[in-house]
Amino acid sequence: MDIAWWIWAVFAAAVVVMLLIDLFAFQREAHEVSRREAAISTTVWIGLGLAFTFVIWAWLGGTAASEYLTAYLVEKSLSIDNIFVFAIVFEYFMVPDAYRHRVLFWGIFGALVLRFVFIIAGVTLIEVFEPTLAIFGGLLLFTAYRMITHSGVELHPEENPAIKAVRRFIPMTTEYDGAKLFTRIDGRLLATPLFAVLIMIESSDVIFAIDSVPAVFGVTTDPFLVFSSNAFAILGLRALYFLLADSLKRFRYLNYGLAGVLAFVGGKMIVDQLLDIHVPIWASLSVIVIIVGASIVASLYAAPEELEAEVSHSPLAGGLAGIGSRPKEPERPETHSE
Repeated sequence: MDIAWWIWAVFAAAVVVMLLIDLFAFQREAHEVSRREAAISTTVWIGLGLAFTFVIWAWLGGTAASEYLTAYLVEKSLSIDNIFVFAIVFEYFMVPDAYRHRVLFWGIFGALVLRFVFIIAGVTLIEVFEPTLAIFGGLLLFTAYRMITHSGVELHPEENPAIKAVRRFIPMTTEYDGAKLFTRIDGRLLATPLFAVLIMIESSDVIFAIDSVPAVFGVTTDPFLVFSSNAFAILGLRALYFLLADSLKRFRYLNYGLAGVLAFVGGKMIVDQLLDIHVPIWASLSVIVIIVGASIVASLYAAPEELEAEVSHSPLAGGLAGIGSRPKEPERPETHSE
């Protein structure tokens, strides 16, 4: 579909306005987000994402609406991975609860820009070299295999190339200054540890985008549908984090559900390209809902004693052993005064 540039501009402006309203109307003062507040925000964001399906339906037709909805559900499911990383990074840097929403705002804003770049690059690559879709499918199958077999998510902020590069040029203090990313000490402008947290979140989203963006291409290659589904899925991540932060370990089977989604979409892309077998969009939507729903239900109904015994072995929860308790003597970012 050939979407006029001004429609892109209007949609981008609407996304920015929604972000600003969320930040300045509901988060004017830094505070710890309650479970009730997070539940309301999550409901609103998911409602907006689902309601946009009807906008697409009225504007572009039923097929486009089905593709958008399927792409949104794929992105929303895969974006849960980001929540686990948020939790690990916040715990590592001991970020006070009151400041987490502000840094996630900038993290989401940066993620939207990065996703837009990834999507445009991916669409261009597919147009130039159509077998790219089969390559993306193989990448998703490999990622699904790693999600099931990998021992866990391990983050080492002190070894993160992005943080190393930033600290080489930007002096950093070891103390937080409210929700500020930068502060002045003795007349010198210094980055706070919150800025290091932001760099970790942005760099991890680049890694997740390598999986999630190709997964949406398995549903549709229309750039507007891909970006709009990504945007609405990402917009509600902050609220979803605060809603699930205290119960992440409950989702012990979710990694299998997400791996199943990646494997299904990857296989679909390969058979579509190599065997010219097209899976109907309604069938894709049904399979994705069943896989993710079954993994969530299985997780919620896991026996408590079984959960406690095995949660440390979950591929997604591998780095979450410290959540709910302080990690042992975590290292703070070094101060660079020169």
